Amino acid sequence: MTRIIVTHGGAGAGKEYTDGTKAAAEKGMEYLRSGKSALEAVIEAIVVLEDDVRFNAGTGSYAKLNGEIEMDAALMDSNMNAGAVAAIRRVKNPIRVARAVMDSPHVLLVGNGAIDFARACGFPDYDPMTEKARKKLEEVKEKLKTGDLPPWAQKWKNFVYPGLTGTVGAVAMDDNTYFVAGSSTGGTSIMLPGRVGDSPQIGSGLYAGKHGAVTATGIGEEIIKRVLCKSIYDKIARGWHPQKACEFGIRQFPNEISVGVIAVSKKGAGVASNRDMAHWVIVEE
Repeated sequence: MTRIIVTHGGAGAGKEYTDGTKAAAEKGMEYLRSGKSALEAVIEAIVVLEDDVRFNAGTGSYAKLNGEIEMDAALMDSNMNAGAVAAIRRVKNPIRVARAVMDSPHVLLVGNGAIDFARACGFPDYDPMTEKARKKLEEVKEKLKTGDLPPWAQKWKNFVYPGLTGTVGAVAMDDNTYFVAGSSTGGTSIMLPGRVGDSPQIGSGLYAGKHGAVTATGIGEEIIKRVLCKSIYDKIARGWHPQKACEFGIRQFPNEISVGVIAVSKKGAGVASNRDMAHWVIVEE
């Protein structure tokens, strides 16, 4: 049987970070080779990326404008099981909390409720704030003052907030043709407290079913509007190769909106982005 795992480090995380996405994919493939499920492989791959401070997830997450770090993460498998957390604070690996949510009666827990759930499940308090996040926050505040903003952030020019990208992800298929999609993020570069992007939203930031698995990265608000991952999955379900389906997804966006997607199916893997994007693909027959 074929085993496949694909990892990405976010649209805009350039090829210089490929060693990180490669390490994540290799960790996931270790699990697949040992007979572990695609779900376990995706989780462990994403944990590697969450623990790598270079990526905007887990310990590498960006801070929101109030100086706090709120993170999102989600998992979905081809049996229609899903678990997600949004705006969760003070945990090391949000993807592990998302896994715990999969076993609960719910799909998505947010904010303080997600934190309380994490503590009840035994996840300890952890401060993901880094010097990288502090520096990035100061840069963002300066850009807001000067108006030196990217095209997707132009609304900030006329929006006043008192007190003034990149997601990681993995998709896999194991020996049992069991598909899993996962994502984790610290958000985008400019965020109000409470902002939730596409990453924990089923259909937008990720989707999995009996035909394959898809996860996305980029400007979350734009990805949400297009329900991107479900639209790509639907093409795969119609028989498209994941590469063709991913390229279709990217074409739904103007070039000034950064976006990237990865996908797997029985036919193989697909990766597409309109920005330089660190990723890694391992396919074993």
